[in-house]
Parts: sequence; C-alpha cells; structure tokens
Amino acid sequence: MEESQDITVNAGDIARLAAVGRAAVSNWRRRHDDFPQPVGGTTSSPLFSLPEVAAWLRRNGKTFEVSLGDLVWQRLRTSVDDLRLGDLVGRVGAFLLFLHREPGIWRERGRRSLTRMAEVTADLPGSPELRLDDTALLRLVAELAAERGPLRAFEFLCERYVEAHSRRLSVTRDDVAALMHRLVCQDGETVLDPACGVGTLLLHAKSSLGQEINETNALLTAVRVLLRGAEARIVAGDSLREDGLAGELADAVVCDPPFNERAWGYEDLTGDPRWEYGLPPRGESELAWVQHCLARVRPGGLVAILMPAAAASRRPGKRIRGNLLRAGALRAVVTLGLGGPDLWLLRRPDGERPPSQLLVVDASEDLSVVEPAWRAYLADPEAELSGDSRTVRIIDLLDDEVDLNPARHRPQQGGPDFLRDFTEALDRFRDTSARLSDAPPALELLAERQDLPTTTVGELAKAGLITILQAPPRMSVDSGPLPVLTSDDTTLGTTPSGRTVLDPALVMIRPGDVVTTVMGAVRVITRGGAALGPQLTLYRVDPQRLDADFLAGFLRSADAARVHPSSSRLDVRRARVPMLPLAEQQRYGTAFRELFTLEDRLRETTALGETLIRLGFDGLVDGHLRPCDQGV
Repeated sequence: MEESQDITVNAGDIARLAAVGRAAVSNWRRRHDDFPQPVGGTTSSPLFSLPEVAAWLRRNGKTFEVSLGDLVWQRLRTSVDDLRLGDLVGRVGAFLLFLHREPGIWRERGRRSLTRMAEVTADLPGSPELRLDDTALLRLVAELAAERGPLRAFEFLCERYVEAHSRRLSVTRDDVAALMHRLVCQDGETVLDPACGVGTLLLHAKSSLGQEINETNALLTAVRVLLRGAEARIVAGDSLREDGLAGELADAVVCDPPFNERAWGYEDLTGDPRWEYGLPPRGESELAWVQHCLARVRPGGLVAILMPAAAASRRPGKRIRGNLLRAGALRAVVTLGLGGPDLWLLRRPDGERPPSQLLVVDASEDLSVVEPAWRAYLADPEAELSGDSRTVRIIDLLDDEVDLNPARHRPQQGGPDFLRDFTEALDRFRDTSARLSDAPPALELLAERQDLPTTTVGELAKAGLITILQAPPRMSVDSGPLPVLTSDDTTLGTTPSGRTVLDPALVMIRPGDVVTTVMGAVRVITRGGAALGPQLTLYRVDPQRLDADFLAGFLRSADAARVHPSSSRLDVRRARVPMLPLAEQQRYGTAFRELFTLEDRLRETTALGETLIRLGFDGLVDGHLRPCDQGV
C-alpha cells in the first residue's frame, strides 16, 4: 500500500510480524549484510522501514504478511512518540465511534464529514479536541472498520497498545473482571468503577459510570464502553481528591485501585465525610478506596474491590477493618492466588441487621469456587459451607489483629471427609497415570525437514473452505436457559459452563467446529447444543474439502510459533496451513487428535497430582496421615 511507505518497525515488531523470536531478528541483522539499515530510533532500539524489511524477508524466503490491522498499528506507532501514542489511539477510537454511529457518512462525504464528529462523539471526555488531520491514516482506519467492524478494530488497537506499554499499564485479568461483575452486578444496573484504567471492569455493564486519573485511559475506556452500545459517563480526574461523579450513586461498584500510594491525599482529605469507618492511615490508600466505593453505591448495593493481600492483616488498618465488620459492610475476603491480590466483597449498610459471619474463600487453585460460595452466603450467612470456603464468626475476628487473611481461617477437614477425598484423589491419579502410556500417537521421524506448500486461514476463508464466526457484542454469560462455551472451557477442555438467554444473533456450536481463544487455545467441538461465548472465534469447515482436526492442529502450532515475549495475542487469520489432499489431511488430523487427547490427559493428571500433593501435605501436618515403610 502506498500508505505504508513511511511506516517504521522495531525489532519486536519484526519478530511478531514474521512469527519468530527476537533472537532471530538479531541474528538476521548480524549475519546478513543486506539486512535493511535503521532509519531512526536509537542504538539500543533502532527503527527500520517496514517496506524495506518486508522486501528483504520475501527475498530470503521468510514468511511475512502484514494484516490491515498491523498496518494501522504500525502507522500509529510511527506517527508519534511513545508518550503520545495512547492519545493518538484514543483519537482513532473517537473516529471509530463516529463511524459506528454514522456508518454511511464517511463513505459519502469523506473528510468533509468530520465537521460532525465533535457533535456525534460529544459524550467522550475531551471530545472537542479529538480531531485527526492525517487523511491517509483515516482512510486506513476506515478500511479496518469495514473489515472487522469498529468495535473489533478498536479492541485490536487497544490490545496492541496495552502490550506495548505493559510495564506502565496494570490491566485486570479478564477472568477476574468477569467474576467481579457476576458477583455484584445485575443486568440493567448502573455500575461504577472509580479507577477504571482502560475500562476492563466496565465492559460487561450495560450502564456505566467511570473515572480515571489518566486522561488518555479515560478516553480509551469511554470508547470501548460506548462502542458496545452501553450507556456511559466516563470522566477524567482523581476520584479521591476531585470526585467527578460525586452526585451519583451506582447500583454496584467494581474497582481495581492503585496499590501502595502514599500521595493519595491524606493531608487534604482528613475531614472528608466518606471516611465513615475511620480516617485511612497515610500508608493505607486501599482503605480510602474501599470507603470511597461504599460512599458511591446505593444503600444495599454491592462492591467488589481488589486489594493487596497484606491489607487483610496490616496493623495500621485494623481499626477500619474492625469497623467494616461491625457495621456489616465487609462481607467476604477471597484469595485469588499466591502473590496476587485478594478480592473484598462489601455491601453498603441499609439499616438491616448486620450478619454475624464473614465469608472467607481460598480460590487460589480454582476461581469457580467463589460464585457458588458467595450465592450461598447471600442466601444464608449462617449456612455451613464446604471445600475451600467457610464462614468465620465476626466476634472471633475482632481481636488485637483483626486478621482477615483467608489462609489463616482455612477449614480443617474432618477425618471421614479427608479419608474419602485423599483415597479418591489417589485412585484417580493412579488411573489417569496408567492411561497416559496409551496416549502418544505413532509418528515417523524424518531424516530431513519436509516443506509443504501452504496458504493462510484468511485465504481459506475467502475460498469458502472456512466460515469464521464470533459471538455477538455485549453477550451475557451469567444466567439463562442456554449453555455457553466460554474461553476457560475451551482452554481447560471442560463442558460449557456459561449460561445465556435465547437470541437470534447467537452462534450455536456444532460437532466438527474448530474454536480458538484470543490466547491461542484450540478445541474441536464434539458435542453441539451450546452457544459460542465472548472472546472466542469459531471456524466452521467444509468437511468435503478440509478436515477439522487437521486445521485445529495447525492452528495449535501457529500458537506456538507466534506467541513470544513481545506479543501475547494470536492473529489466527495469518496462520499458515498446508495445502494437502483430504485423505492426507485426515492422516494428519488423526495424529493431531491423539495429541490433543494426550494433552487433555496430561492436564487432568497434573490437576489430580496437585490435589494429591496438597492433601498429602495437609494430612501429614494436621495428623490425618503419617509416613509408612512400604507406601500407601
């Protein structure tokens, strides 16, 4: 394309586009005198001309394909320095929102249509200043929107931006964000995130309020939410010092606040009415965020906030923790994983009698245990719980420490329960271990590497061998009569765990469909009847011309080739697939299917082994087991 002539790339970009590691790019530069010379950048981070690199790679027989999305991204990176890149991505997002809301006006009037852009995107923070003057860039972005749709186009650019600034941007894990939403939000409710970052916690809400201290991130959040068709009011500013949403009360609050900030406003906010449970100490900024969230949710509304694990037991915060317990505001503390944050679940008191129990959950091994424990606790705070969940009497917590760490209150299994669990884990581990010896496929070792003619998944789709489908935007997976295949199900090889309501726009999976996640996990569907979930892509093959297991195997190998330190995402359309007769495809497909089976059995054996190890340690420590001379 003519627009690509002035686009530059760094070594990481070249590695990603060529599907190799960064070391390979360094080797090319060192071993090949004709490798393009830098055209900019610095000695430690040189920049190269994209057309020159593309030409060199093709001359040397290297696989290289620049998608339209990559072309737009590289043009953005070339246009401004890193400090202004986020602002430019936000401006592109404003343009994509304009295209989304006025889909025909750009085709009809081109640049003249931009006179309406400020009016159409007036609900974005900083809207009057969001004009773009680069006509070539606007044309590329419009092409990308036509190819992928404005929402998917912007999500692609946001993913690239987050990857490029991963050291500066802290983004909530997708699975944790979805869990937080399910725990405290109901369909149709207004959800607030007072430290919204790039918007991850608000993407599941249909009505959003958000504030973010970084103006660029506030703009990115607003575009992401509004492109999903949600109602939203997103403002820029410091929620603690200058609350831009002070007159609002949300139905629920979700928050992943900055941790360990000493300059959060302690001196300026000493007499603030939000400190209903006590003035947060200077070193306990997270407790300021907890109380801010409670002050901005309606009475009876729920709050889910991520907290550093130490906040459950640090001595300076014990008075506030005690007051939160006495008032019935703090309802649950959940451990999400070793070294990671805890999740606190709170409810703003509304005059009802506070519960006498606190829910503590250890979800470090399995997030799925949290939701059923929380639902059971909400229904009856006095109910007995099992597994990694238990309730602790609040009166027992109100001691000199007020230590809320779930590990300290982990339930001890009784003798019969422990004996049953340990025996079952041991028997299942032995069974799955024995089945591993039957799993490896018979593969022939070749004396020399065999090169096969290839094409791309994108070309197969154009030729009609594959139909590529995705779930509708804003799809809910929280409740309903219809099962949903989720990203976690696909990764772990489990049955559909989500639920949704009937909708004509849903994509129903069928046996023989190939499903991939954004992180590269691949699964061939063996049983239909469920809907395709968010963040999944479905490849429906023509079985007369393409074998599903064959395609899945090469998509799986594309994952291994393309995911490297500079990128955690996989653009499967660029994955290369050999062009073979159907009978030969089926031979490969059989081998791939056996490898997938081996992978599933290894995963199951590993999970059972981890359970057996945990039970072994626990049993030896608490007296349910002892060493014996000849094994168990």
